[in-house]
Amino acid sequence: MPLMSGAEPYRHDGGETGVLLCHGFTGSPQSLRPWGEYLAARGLSVSLPLLPGHGTRWQDMQLTGWQDWYAEVDRELVALSERCSRVFVAGLSMGGALALRLAEKHGTAVSGVILVNPSVKGDSVQLKAVPVLRHLVPSVAGIASDIAAEGGSELGYDRTPLHAVHSLSRFWGIVRAALPQVTQPLLLLHSRVDHVVHPSNSAVVLGKVSSTDVTEIVLERSYHVATLDHDAERIFTESYDFVRRLSAPAGDTVKESTAGG
Repeated sequence: MPLMSGAEPYRHDGGETGVLLCHGFTGSPQSLRPWGEYLAARGLSVSLPLLPGHGTRWQDMQLTGWQDWYAEVDRELVALSERCSRVFVAGLSMGGALALRLAEKHGTAVSGVILVNPSVKGDSVQLKAVPVLRHLVPSVAGIASDIAAEGGSELGYDRTPLHAVHSLSRFWGIVRAALPQVTQPLLLLHSRVDHVVHPSNSAVVLGKVSSTDVTEIVLERSYHVATLDHDAERIFTESYDFVRRLSAPAGDTVKESTAGG
């Protein structure tokens, strides 16, 4: 099946520090491409894969599940680690859950975690019906393009496949149960208003991880797909500063601290 135009994966071989970007459920690399290009332009190595079942048609996603999506980002992390001395993982929405799972499983091989409106749970009454409903109704309305900026558009499916939703809900439970295993520095940016993922998801993450270096930023002007919204530039700059701080040689960190004091 041919890819949707703009859904192509993105990779850039830069310096010794790498960032793996994970896109969201029913979305594509298009939602994170400007972020990836911003980081690449500043000398970082960047990997932004296309998750299995995404970027073509929603029927293809019906045949995939969380194991497929996680396996793809896991392979990309290993590949990035082979050419970089430090690797950070980042994600939007379900991509945030994938990034957290990578941090849970790979420990010190992950230097830091960056999350934008991460999803780790679902609260809707409809979700409780999915285990049965998915055998009767193949899909429901899509969730793409929750963007406040006028003219903003996310490349994603116009239908949401319910077999995939069921798999995602099981994945959320796995990720939540292991959140205390996340010890890496964490940067979490979440929108005040999000029509796809309730902000309480971010509260769950912040309340359960074991990270001691934690930065929370509330995005006041964006909806769910904040990486294509009014606060996109802030996400890009905050994440780059986060990576640069944690990648700086110890001597440089001391010098900056002394100068600031």
